[in-house]
Amino acid sequence: MNPSPLKIRRIDSRRDDIRRAMAELREKLSPRGNVVSEAGRRKTIEVFGEPLTPAEVVERICRDVQTKGMAAVLDYSARIDNAPLTAETIRVPREELDAAHAGADPEFLETIRRVRENISTFQAAILHKDVRVERPGGYLRQRYRPLERAGLCVPGGAAAYPSTVLMTAVPAQVAGVKQLAVVAPPTRFGAYNPDMLATCRELGIEEVYRLGGAQAVAALAYGVEGIPRVDKIVGPGNLFVALAKRFVYGEVDIDSIAGPSEVVVIVDESTNPEYTAYDLLAQAEHSPGASILIGWNKEVLDAAVVALEMAIAQVERGELARRSLEEFGAVILARDADEACHLTDEIAPEHLHIATENAAELADKIRYAGAMFLGNYTPVALGDYAAGPSHVLPTSGTARFASGLTANDFLRCNSILHFDREGLLNLAPDVQMLATKEGLTAHRGSVEVRGGDMRGEGRGARGVGGY
Repeated sequence: MNPSPLKIRRIDSRRDDIRRAMAELREKLSPRGNVVSEAGRRKTIEVFGEPLTPAEVVERICRDVQTKGMAAVLDYSARIDNAPLTAETIRVPREELDAAHAGADPEFLETIRRVRENISTFQAAILHKDVRVERPGGYLRQRYRPLERAGLCVPGGAAAYPSTVLMTAVPAQVAGVKQLAVVAPPTRFGAYNPDMLATCRELGIEEVYRLGGAQAVAALAYGVEGIPRVDKIVGPGNLFVALAKRFVYGEVDIDSIAGPSEVVVIVDESTNPEYTAYDLLAQAEHSPGASILIGWNKEVLDAAVVALEMAIAQVERGELARRSLEEFGAVILARDADEACHLTDEIAPEHLHIATENAAELADKIRYAGAMFLGNYTPVALGDYAAGPSHVLPTSGTARFASGLTANDFLRCNSILHFDREGLLNLAPDVQMLATKEGLTAHRGSVEVRGGDMRGEGRGARGVGGY
């Protein structure tokens, strides 16, 4: 029996209310803390005794972990993840990391080493460097130092993600972070997955915890017995992880609050429709994952949809991908290339694949995207796995103001100022004027006491007041 036709949303900017359609699309791409499935609602009642929203669940868990420590962490792991852990077994022992590494496929480890080198080379090239600016009578410095300790969230619900270990740990290591703590759910795809553990061991990470969800984020943020608090939490996760990161922000830094994985693919007559089909499926198979196709030629879009329907049957997670395409996907017919670029900026996607003949030209017209992939031979998977930039990227339209994770996110900077008396006298009149206008006379006095009253003497006055 032939599968039913793909019911993906079609939007025609020539005919439809494009503003309303785009608003609905953006709403679907935004993570919401109050939307829960019926299964999730039943689980919440089972654990908490009442139908809390996801945001309320996260707040309850985080506050309990903050006040009760490891006892709360273990309790929630048992009740939510059905993981009967103890304070002694929550951390993966060094012997298990060693065994996973020793038993790993040698070709897999070679891949890990090559990808690590690719990431390291790119991240080192973009790493912030200290800056010194000379001023009359002094100098200014901007100094960068790595964070001491970072927490890395690695998903493990429906699939194993050694790539996320690479894409979070290697930038941190390039920045110089000394202590990395990995948290992964206590599942066969998470902290019990040999490939994930072997990757940690290959990268020199010895601190791995069998811990997921909001309780993992809270443990990293507040610190509990056996898990010291971190300075920053990065990495993807489900809705509860995202909401927990939002809740603890301020106690620690975070990378972003991520929603479903998403891609916008822009196509023209030069684009191979089979390539397009797999570009869309590659995000949809995350399930949820949003895949949006934009073009200005109806025949090109129709050919891509036909290829997409055929390709769904060829991938293992095809039915999951179909559901994602029908719930979160869209095919948009723009008037022309300029409108395609404008619509893309409105979406501000996590991944943008411009698979057109003039891809670089269109890229220059688009301001907002987490990462851009240009041409028919640069699929998003290259960035997801091997090229060098991190695959931890802003989602849900936050690329308007947020950026993808880099080594620079693991640095903190501070300014350093040094002036001699000549430099003080050079800046003093401006300090005096502004401090007087703001009524902060002690600020003004801190300058005047060092060089006398310099008002009216002009910039760069010397010998005023005297010492």
